[in-house]
Amino acid sequence: MATFVHLTPQANAARIRRAGIRAASRHHDGRRGVFCFPVLASYTLTHQWLRELARHGGPRGLVAVQVRLPDDEPVTVGRYNRDPLVTKASDAVRRVAAMDDPRGWEVFVPRAVAKREVQRVRAVRQVAGWRYFPHAHGVVPCTCAGCRVRGEYGSRRLRERRPHPHDGPPPPAPVLLRRVEAAGDPGDATALCEALHWFGLRRRGPVERLSRLADHPEPAVREALAEAVAGWSTPGVDALLDRLVSDPDPDVRELAAAVVERREERRAHR
Repeated sequence: MATFVHLTPQANAARIRRAGIRAASRHHDGRRGVFCFPVLASYTLTHQWLRELARHGGPRGLVAVQVRLPDDEPVTVGRYNRDPLVTKASDAVRRVAAMDDPRGWEVFVPRAVAKREVQRVRAVRQVAGWRYFPHAHGVVPCTCAGCRVRGEYGSRRLRERRPHPHDGPPPPAPVLLRRVEAAGDPGDATALCEALHWFGLRRRGPVERLSRLADHPEPAVREALAEAVAGWSTPGVDALLDRLVSDPDPDVRELAAAVVERREERRAHR
């Protein structure tokens, strides 16, 4: 059996003990599953992703979920943002353990992890690992929307000092609504997803004008809608997410449920 560690917010610990780990993460090829890392002799390397994930992990920090998978379990292994290798769980452990510097590597299990495969959920020191990327110390941080964390300490001053040329402030809501209308009915999926991306950078939005997209035939648009409204405080968001939680597509349901859970966690700590 191959042993891995999955890092997750403390708020998920009770659910994982009860039902296992959801396939809530998305692989570069669109599949959903669970990211993890082999358990190595080095505590620091085993938990290397902790500081980076903690930037998005919620107010109570992260916990380590130790799981055991069959040696022949299909997984992918590779360095983040590069094409991974499709292999078996035991081979992924062997490859990572043999590296001189496995920082930035990850293993992806393309399915949920069952409760019986969870060995234990344990506390973990919140100071291990790197932030942004390995060897980031001394490198100017990126200020694009994909890298920055909204509300992170010093983020506003950093954006003012180093504005990103391709990721300025979101267009005004009326402009985005015109793009949504111009996409047609039901609408071009690419154009709608782009507009919803910009809506997702706002704190409030026109829920009543976008709710029709919950019935769009493309699951990618419905997922983009759930992600766009995730941080909104506008009345009607909860009802819209309730519709998406009952979506016929399992990926949309999974994403919407994760968004609802994050919103409830934020409310509990206000």
